[in-house]
Amino acid sequence: MVLNMDALKLSPVSKGSSGIAVIAWQRFLKETEYLIGSVTGDFDNTTEAATRSYQQRIGLPVTGVVDNTTYAKALLQGLIFKVPNFSTQMLLDYIRFGEAEVKDLQLALNTIAQLIPPLDMDGKFGPTSTKALGEVYLQIDVRMWGYLNLHLSTATKQKLGTDFHQALDILTIYAKRLRFILSGPHWYNYFPTSRSISDLVSPFREQVQSFYKAMVDAGAQAIISATYRPPARAYLMHYAAQIDRGEIDPENVPPMDGVSIDWVHYTRAGSLLAAAQMIDMYGIGGNPVALASLHTQRLAIDWNITWAGTLKIKDANGNIVEIGEPRNGVENQDLFDVGASYGVYKLRDIDPPHWSYNGH
Repeated sequence: MVLNMDALKLSPVSKGSSGIAVIAWQRFLKETEYLIGSVTGDFDNTTEAATRSYQQRIGLPVTGVVDNTTYAKALLQGLIFKVPNFSTQMLLDYIRFGEAEVKDLQLALNTIAQLIPPLDMDGKFGPTSTKALGEVYLQIDVRMWGYLNLHLSTATKQKLGTDFHQALDILTIYAKRLRFILSGPHWYNYFPTSRSISDLVSPFREQVQSFYKAMVDAGAQAIISATYRPPARAYLMHYAAQIDRGEIDPENVPPMDGVSIDWVHYTRAGSLLAAAQMIDMYGIGGNPVALASLHTQRLAIDWNITWAGTLKIKDANGNIVEIGEPRNGVENQDLFDVGASYGVYKLRDIDPPHWSYNGH
């Protein structure tokens, strides 16, 4: 393979090395599930052992040294996106796409996705072209490699020669990464909300457990939909709702550490559609979503409570309370009072399934 390794500025690393190249290598090993412990930037014994395991697994000489041969394999498996100071231009330089090849790629993207507005074929693969690459993958998904192979010119193929297919592999992987950091309904699966009482904080956790046991012992059904909501999920829900309601422009959403979402699509219409799809997935509706709430503080629970007949439930003082209609946890004041005896308070009217340590 004669791809341009020099474009990535990766120096060989081995036991005793330190610095950003080691950090990139350790992050790659960790992501590919090799046991290295913490990412420290120091190439220690554990990193050397993991490196040897990696080399053995992919059929390379087992040296423990990360040289160009090892880099070449790892770059195709995702290391390239951990290279220090990684950029789209660096990737294109690595796969030997000069101005003519970039123009060819821009033309191919316009043709494949009928982009509106079309990319300027200026040979400069800037932020707009990068957005377009993710947009095309969004439209055609796993067919990306085949479409690029079909629409890139003979001149580009001849220049890259035997590297062409590997260049397409890298471009397709990059396009897929760009597509999946874009906002959209797939983000619903990240940072899931807990449905476990054990994820609440003490003493509220014990109070909920006692109230829950009392309801179940009395024959009620309590289906939990949410307890702890990670702050990252609250962030996604909050800004998806704000974008959809026109309260903030996608490009003005502040970033959050640990959440690599890109709210800005190739077109504004794409950004707005993605936000609308997110709030549908989250089931937000018209409800407000705070960045910080009792859910993010582990002090609230959402659950659907129902029962048949008369519920004979024991309150926290040991008294048996008989509760009839309405037979649900949304409207029944008698159940609210029993919950309050345990220190679990119903939020009235605004959020039907919501209970908390203080009723808010």
